Amino acid sequence: MIHRAPRELGHLAAAAAATVAAATVLAVGHLVAVFVAPAASPFFVLGATVVDNTPKWLKDSAIRWFGANDKLALAISMGAVMVVAASLLGELARRRFALAAGGLTVLGVIVAFLALRRPSATFWFAVPALAGTLAGVAALTVLFVSFSGSEPEPATGPSRRGFLLALGGVTAGVVAAGVAGRYLATRLRDIAADRAAFLLPRVAKPAPPVSAEMDLPVQGITPFVTDADEFYRVDTALQLPSLTRGEWRLRIHGMVEREIRLDYDELLSRDAVESVITLTCVSNEVGGDLLGTARWTGYRLADLLAEAGPSRDADMVLSRSIDGFTASTPLAALTGNQDALLAVAMNGEALPVAHGYPARMIVPGLYGYVSATKWVVDLEVTRFDRTEAYWTRRGWAPTAPIKTASRIDVPAAFATLPAGEVVVAGVAWAQGRGIRAVEVQVDDGAWQEATLAEAYSIDTWRQWTWRWDASPGTHSLRVRATDATGYIQTDERVPPFPDGSTGHHSRVVTIR
Repeated sequence: MIHRAPRELGHLAAAAAATVAAATVLAVGHLVAVFVAPAASPFFVLGATVVDNTPKWLKDSAIRWFGANDKLALAISMGAVMVVAASLLGELARRRFALAAGGLTVLGVIVAFLALRRPSATFWFAVPALAGTLAGVAALTVLFVSFSGSEPEPATGPSRRGFLLALGGVTAGVVAAGVAGRYLATRLRDIAADRAAFLLPRVAKPAPPVSAEMDLPVQGITPFVTDADEFYRVDTALQLPSLTRGEWRLRIHGMVEREIRLDYDELLSRDAVESVITLTCVSNEVGGDLLGTARWTGYRLADLLAEAGPSRDADMVLSRSIDGFTASTPLAALTGNQDALLAVAMNGEALPVAHGYPARMIVPGLYGYVSATKWVVDLEVTRFDRTEAYWTRRGWAPTAPIKTASRIDVPAAFATLPAGEVVVAGVAWAQGRGIRAVEVQVDDGAWQEATLAEAYSIDTWRQWTWRWDASPGTHSLRVRATDATGYIQTDERVPPFPDGSTGHHSRVVTIR
């Protein structure tokens, strides 16, 4: 072991050596995790820990700034922090190598400890981080020893060449470990092939088609049905879970007369149903796009729960994802709604992995954080006063019915348009109640009633249009909706926390 590294090793070289050593920890740990559990990969353990402990305001900001790219932004940020931390470690190694190696070891042990705290973790979850740490310390040692060489040699002589050769060799090893980990993960859990072999369940009574009167031919308006690749994604998974149909199991337990366990074949042997439902994320800001409508195929949660026989004292179902995420759904929302589904298909195809393959929950009328658990494997019938879910532990409301809201899609914000007739259009939603009316206001004028597209159901959004005789000038357009209960959308501007945003969406346009 080196106790004092040669000072001839420059700052940049030391930083490079430490960065490659840190990458070794992650790459080797990721490779080992393929054989233990993908969620035990050190990088994903760190990422999940960061996600779980990020302050609410920062999470909301990340969703607002990056949308579906929030995970990529987190990965880039983590990479940048790792490079900075590794540079500091390299500087320490120039002076006190033993202390730097010990520090890297301690960090590895901390990651192993964090891995053991992940949901559903076993003792083996610590192995990838520990194996990666051993490899990382070995890499750091090799790189500094390669530079030390024979100390009388000048820094430009063999020791410099030895260092560069060692750096290139270790870097190649890191890349090989990373590629091998990715390849083996794909081979061992070929989700793409598993999805490709999926056969859409036969539905005895398909959902009614979406007619032209529901999906208006207005350029720029949100399509009634959202393509899967355009559907919003908000979840806590830094790495998408890899779960095949053969591995999937669903357990229904807790306050029930009998525990139910289902595998995928047993699920598919049941009668499938189809529903068109609009989902909405509680993080959706006024006028935001964190909502979408799809045709979902699956199995009624009410039927599955009935087989288990929930206790009369139960009032909540705690659903759990394979990655440990939990959601608390009112039991009545599952047993009293025939469109609450354990979904296996979206828009006529197997669920995309990003949207919950092989199975997820779809519950109309509730924000997703209490109803739309993806990669679901466990339903515990319990009570709200006995347990809390992932987001409710962080201060979000335990029950979260979707609020009445509306949005202007066209014209675009700050658009410049010719005077005369202008088509204003958008969507409005109040799942569980339906939309009765939509009104548009120009500047501070009177509210004008818009024309509604035909309603599909109370659980889907509804398109609307309004024709405006626009005069020159800069104008502000506002929209508000009235739901089927007679409630008029409030103009009070409230952020999403703790139970959904409110306020009128507006757009400023210029007429010439």
